[in-house]
Amino acid sequence: MSAPAKTSRPNPAKLNPLQLKTLTLLQAIAQLPDAARQTEDGNTAILAFPHAHGDHFHLGDATVMGRDATGLENQNVWNALARKGLIQCEWPHNIALTPEGVAYDTGIADQILHKGGHH
Repeated sequence: MSAPAKTSRPNPAKLNPLQLKTLTLLQAIAQLPDAARQTEDGNTAILAFPHAHGDHFHLGDATVMGRDATGLENQNVWNALARKGLIQCEWPHNIALTPEGVAYDTGIADQILHKGGHH
């Protein structure tokens, strides 16, 4: 007898690993004071990207490895996320999470947002 099928499938938009990482980071940036703001149309505009030092950067109380953030400066990733309705963007100047992008459960935040242990 097989196991019952899961009813809520992870990653319903079928994002690739780089797109998932990028959306996860955008969601984390959107939570930072002074890094994002709500727009009149209900989106969350990203105002600033974090600056790397060495091979990592900080998002609030989390540390992110630079290798997990390459999609933040990748036009193809931005375009793919926009096609799927998760962001609105004007490469490379403006990027905003849509309400769908804010709510999307990437399922990988705990894998790329490392909390504790680094000061």
